[in-house]
Amino acid sequence: MTPPVFDALVGQEDAVETLTRASRAAGAIVRGESVTEGGMTHAWLFTGPPGSGRSVAARAFAAALQCPDGGCGVCTACHTTLGGTHADVRFVVPEGLSIAVGDMRALVLRAASSPTQGRWQVLLVEDADRLTEAAGNALLKAIEEPPPRTVFLLCTPSTHPDDISVTIRSRCRVVPLRQPRPEAIAVLLRKRDGTDDGTASWAAAAAQGHVGRARRLARDPQARARRDAVLAVPRRLTGVGACFDAANSFIEAAEAEAAASVTDVDARERADLEIALGAGGTGRGASTAIRGAQGQLKDLERRQKSRATRAQRDAMDRALVDLAGFYRDVIAHSFGAPVDPVHADTAELSTAAAEKWTPESALRRLEAVLECRTAIEANVKPRIAVEAMMLALWRG
Repeated sequence: MTPPVFDALVGQEDAVETLTRASRAAGAIVRGESVTEGGMTHAWLFTGPPGSGRSVAARAFAAALQCPDGGCGVCTACHTTLGGTHADVRFVVPEGLSIAVGDMRALVLRAASSPTQGRWQVLLVEDADRLTEAAGNALLKAIEEPPPRTVFLLCTPSTHPDDISVTIRSRCRVVPLRQPRPEAIAVLLRKRDGTDDGTASWAAAAAQGHVGRARRLARDPQARARRDAVLAVPRRLTGVGACFDAANSFIEAAEAEAAASVTDVDARERADLEIALGAGGTGRGASTAIRGAQGQLKDLERRQKSRATRAQRDAMDRALVDLAGFYRDVIAHSFGAPVDPVHADTAELSTAAAEKWTPESALRRLEAVLECRTAIEANVKPRIAVEAMMLALWRG
């Protein structure tokens, strides 16, 4: 029987089976029983495409390791682990473009201690591909010489050597996740969120296998409006000037979405830090304390700026994926492929485009979108990359 804690994983039956066996073996180890199989090890690497549920799988596995029943989903250990408050589970969720060596050394040091409340010390690193070289070396040393009751859970988009150290990968057991089928995502939206059948099916297809994206499209009118604006881009590209206007609107929309996602968090963090540093105090020495804390405030601003940059790139990437889906639909219609469209609500537009463009031209447009994604990932200025893409889309 599959532990309930894994119910949130969509379409990942093989991974769930692997993690279930390992969590049972881990329980036997804690109880001092002999273990001959189960595949429990001290380091795990969760890989898969965006939205496949890498961090969901890692959190669920961490909960199963801490739960006396192997992942019941209702006990205190499960609730605190899934909620990110368990004393023996350290989460590394990069808010900026990279994970610094200082942060990783501090976390590795804490993870090396014995469990205080749970059964294991767990260090869970989301987006481990953002580790700097020095941070990766600090983590590697801990993985090579692991404490007896510490488990490392790493998440990364792929197993390509450029994404994460080959040496780290060779010391981990890899759990590959696949892109969930739209039907499986639609079932999740109906069961967990109460979404109606039509909206669930539409959102699951439009999200292109990304569970989180599907939930946003199903529940957030603003997310749907932003998607509609992106899918209107092909109609706007009527000349060179229109290309630059479309690029500017594209970038401004991504910046607005990113700002909306971080503004409240930034304000709360700054207010909490100022209070901790004595802001608003009237006692003796209060003003001196605030002046002396300017370094900490600047450090917070630096971290927030890095997080804003990451949020902007994530928002832009979501928009580019939507745009790529449109050109995919055009190509599929050009060849009469017996597949469902990604964007069913723009089927009329993609059909008209397929009748106007040659298949080769549609393919060049799709490649231009994918090249823009690659360029932004390689730290090309987003405005330059997007403007080049818009011109390529117009020329065909």
